[in-house]
Amino acid sequence: MAHAPLYSKVPTLADELDIVIPTIRNLDFLEQWRPFFEKYHLIVVQDGDHTRKVGVPEGFDYELYNRKDIERILGDKAWCISFKDSACRCFGYAISKKKYIFTIDDDCFVAKNPSGEDIDALEQHIKNLLTPSTPHFFNTLYDPYTEGADFVRGYPFSLREGAPTAISHGLWLNIPDYDAPTQMVKPRERNVRYVNAVLTIPKGTLFPMCGMNLGFNRDLIGPAMYFGLMGDGQPIGRYDDMWAGWCAKVICDHLGLGVKTGLPYIWHSKASNPFVNLKKEYKGIFWQEDIIPFFQSVKLSKESKTVQECYLELADQVRSGLGKIDPYFDKLANGMQDWIACWDMLNPPAGSSKADKPLPNGTA
Repeated sequence: MAHAPLYSKVPTLADELDIVIPTIRNLDFLEQWRPFFEKYHLIVVQDGDHTRKVGVPEGFDYELYNRKDIERILGDKAWCISFKDSACRCFGYAISKKKYIFTIDDDCFVAKNPSGEDIDALEQHIKNLLTPSTPHFFNTLYDPYTEGADFVRGYPFSLREGAPTAISHGLWLNIPDYDAPTQMVKPRERNVRYVNAVLTIPKGTLFPMCGMNLGFNRDLIGPAMYFGLMGDGQPIGRYDDMWAGWCAKVICDHLGLGVKTGLPYIWHSKASNPFVNLKKEYKGIFWQEDIIPFFQSVKLSKESKTVQECYLELADQVRSGLGKIDPYFDKLANGMQDWIACWDMLNPPAGSSKADKPLPNGTA
């Protein structure tokens, strides 16, 4: 069975991809990314004080949304978008009209490979997303669609076509993505290990998704990329991206989609305060011992054939399966339902009367 194409020159997808950035500060970090990002459209989601002006370097094509914009556009459902937390980035996913999304934090910079060359993280995410995944059978040479690799002896030919890739999860050099207790016992640890590999996360296996260097196919999995209820007014923080990852992975498994992790690397420059992080994570550290078994046991019905249908069914299971832990999970389930309502409002089916109406833009 023929391989998917291996790209000697990777398409830029400049007209098909938006870069989503949550921020509370000026985006000076974009200067380092200019050679790689300048051709793309940016969606900046301003967190916190909406009166503060966010500076964006000249030459970038962008739109900027703050809390007032979110409330104006989403109305009484704006509550489902987190406030004073980087989870607000998922509003950018919903407002986008592109097929692909790349999201990055504003303390992440261009990393170098072992040869000292700058890493074009976006190019690698595009490679990952344009080639299939292998969730149903593990290939010991990792991604068989990478140049110089292939399927190993014993890999079933019937599975070599692979599955569409929905999510590309990149990694980080320098500051590791640790929880607060690990930060405290390893305050000086830095990740210097560059592993030149991409692998598919097997079907039935969960993973802790990090949102600081992440690409996904919005058409395939966008409605599941809800970063939960975190930050102001919520009893938990720093679980937003992981919540989206657990939900999305369960739905990918159900719908026959793939998730890749590994390359590309970015340079994560700033370690957040472990004591502040512990306060945000405290309940989550306990709750995750129930959350993970819950997601490991989730079964979605055959009737759920779209991401929205899967996600709404999952919201009901969150309410019934996790609601007994804390009332927060009932509220989160409500947020998941309102998120889908927001997504459908902003992304009406092609040909519907709503699809022809222009959406309010942010400022640029």
